[in-house]
Amino acid sequence: MKREKLAILGSTGSIGVQTLDIVRENPDRFEIITLTANRNWEQLAHQAIEFDVDSVVIADEQFYTPLKEALAHTDIKVFAGEHSVEESVCNSQVDTVVNALVGYAGMIPTVRAIEYGKKVALANKESLVVAGEMIMPLAIERKTPILPIDSEHSAIFQCLMGEQSPLRRLIITCSGGAFRDFPREALDSVTPEQALKHPLWSMGAKITIDSATLVNKGFEVIEAHHLFGVGADQISVILHPEAIIHSMVEFEDGALKAQLGTPDMHMPISLALMFPERAVRPTERFNFTDHPTLTFREVDRVKYPALDIAYDCLRRKGTAACTMNGANEVAVAAFLNHKCAYNDIVRAIEFALEKATFVAKPTLEDYAKSNEESRVLAQEFLKL
Repeated sequence: MKREKLAILGSTGSIGVQTLDIVRENPDRFEIITLTANRNWEQLAHQAIEFDVDSVVIADEQFYTPLKEALAHTDIKVFAGEHSVEESVCNSQVDTVVNALVGYAGMIPTVRAIEYGKKVALANKESLVVAGEMIMPLAIERKTPILPIDSEHSAIFQCLMGEQSPLRRLIITCSGGAFRDFPREALDSVTPEQALKHPLWSMGAKITIDSATLVNKGFEVIEAHHLFGVGADQISVILHPEAIIHSMVEFEDGALKAQLGTPDMHMPISLALMFPERAVRPTERFNFTDHPTLTFREVDRVKYPALDIAYDCLRRKGTAACTMNGANEVAVAAFLNHKCAYNDIVRAIEFALEKATFVAKPTLEDYAKSNEESRVLAQEFLKL
């Protein structure tokens, strides 16, 4: 079997590291051409040597020299800068792009990968949150598959396999994040350290904060709309503290299909890489007796206002979700650096959406302008 050649964007992050686990488990199936990272040049160098890659890219240019020196004894080509990250997906050797970048920075690489006809295994939900109205038609035009890595969207994808009848609704499950059991009034004084203690999932810092605010769940609603072509009114969110059911699909006859499993990203990553086949992972065994009770409850929309804000952005379309994303990225970074309160994250998003220029049918240039404007507005609100 010809080995599938991968470019892994964000290889030192949580999804990137777990993707490398899948490659290690299947050395006859995959070959890595390119790895990229934002700042972690030391881990990137170790990965590059282990997998004998053709090239690496460090997005933050100040780390080019130490990375270059660390790989001086190899034939690995070293590049730096965000433009080089974008160019890495255009390499004619690459078959599949695993986009595990965080935030708006992942959007242009997704567009470029599609333009160059690469299969995209997508963990960067912001690509579709910001520019799904542009990206999905482009993928259809170029006949380029986009396979979701997010556990919720992978679950929906699996539930839809083989179905030919229309669906009634998508039901996206939600663990509730670090503050699921906190009363609303306690959220005024919570700390980043508390927010980073997710009860179930092991993820990067930003997505863990987004899980606490439910911004992440709101973004998943927007992503589901674009991936599966269903309207906002056909997408529900339900709190499921055990995080065993990753999402569900309800059909017009009342039937419900759910995908279950442990809170582990290796399965959705491997499925995105190997579809229509599944990986052989002998260590993965689910024991129902370890989880005798699965519970569900409605989301408290007062405690988690970001969810309804995301629904509103989805209905408005245009640059609304881009504005929400940019403001959120600034506010989350400020919170993690103890420069604002937890509740200021959503307040900054609301301020930016109120003040920002709205473009109904944006171009890539419009998205770039909207992204910049939203960040300036969030900084203004947070007095950064």
